[in-house]
Amino acid sequence: MSASETRSGIRIDDLPVRDELRGKSPYGAPQLDVPVRLNTNENPYPLPEPLVERIAERVREAARDLNRYPDRDAVELRTELARYLTRTGGHEVTRAHVWAANGSNEVIQQLLQTFGGPGRTAIGFEPSYSMHGLIARGTGTGWISGPRYDDFTIDVDAATKAIAEHRPDVVFITTPNNPTGNAVPAEAVLALYEAAQAAKPSMVVIDEAYVEFSHGDSLLPLIEGRPNLVVSRTMSKAFGAAGLRLGYLAADPAVVDAVQLVRLPYHLSAVTQATALAALEHTDTLLKYVEQLKGERDRIVTELRAMGYEVTDSDANFVQFGRFDGEGASHEVWRQILDRGVLVRDNGVPGWLRVSTGTPDENDAFLDAVRTLKKEQSA
Repeated sequence: MSASETRSGIRIDDLPVRDELRGKSPYGAPQLDVPVRLNTNENPYPLPEPLVERIAERVREAARDLNRYPDRDAVELRTELARYLTRTGGHEVTRAHVWAANGSNEVIQQLLQTFGGPGRTAIGFEPSYSMHGLIARGTGTGWISGPRYDDFTIDVDAATKAIAEHRPDVVFITTPNNPTGNAVPAEAVLALYEAAQAAKPSMVVIDEAYVEFSHGDSLLPLIEGRPNLVVSRTMSKAFGAAGLRLGYLAADPAVVDAVQLVRLPYHLSAVTQATALAALEHTDTLLKYVEQLKGERDRIVTELRAMGYEVTDSDANFVQFGRFDGEGASHEVWRQILDRGVLVRDNGVPGWLRVSTGTPDENDAFLDAVRTLKKEQSA
């Protein structure tokens, strides 16, 4: 059954769906039963047992009041997220600067519902996180694909010209970038922000989903004095809580007030808030896992380059590698790695694949697979 066909045999495009959704496929990655899965940028380490027990305690407390709606403003959670950002982000923020939602995708959706929508446009510099464009279309926001250099860094001169030409309402900057892994320097972000303010002015969203894995610092301090700048974060990666679905943003308090115009009532369940609060109590332990993953990420980069692969510099918990020449070559390599029991990501960047950083044993399995493949190709 195709992605556009329902179980009844009726195609989605036979329904009166909006024109911009016709012929599109939903976001997703293959979920295959293989020994090593390194395709979705998950943190490979299960939550430590003391945290699991604390979550159970917090959820048990919340369960006593599940007959009541949760705190619709998530006051305690936003307060603790602000403390975490202040401690780790190099800039003091308060609860008034922070908003939380069901994953960073809902944060992005709320921003586009507020500042995008029909008759408005958003721009991103691709290849980048594909959900920016998908959510833009889902909110009726026109999508513009901006330029990058061949090494996947943003062509700032061309990007500022594109902003001046198209005058978008929302500008997305992903750093570290997904799927390429490279970070965007603060001076490049500031240049794009100034160009956006001169053109419209526009909202600029810095997507920092992977920033805890970066060699550098968060761009959180840039929000000071820039009311149209937003930093988006997630607990899915560094906190090892992909199943929690908790994202958040930091911005001028006026932005937080604005997104509440489109938020659904009581959008964060009491259970979600309780679980996130428990995780924030164990920040130090969870960030130790991040340090381990950074070391493993760097090992993957070094070993892949030693084998002769091209590797994009990575500030994330994944590595983009290639370069595989010829039409369909990257997908064929993806299949051959899969045949060796390791699932990586073929996410549509011609000639390249992406591998998430796993445990040392998982990374060894991946490196053994590509090393064997390289030898076979050279024979």
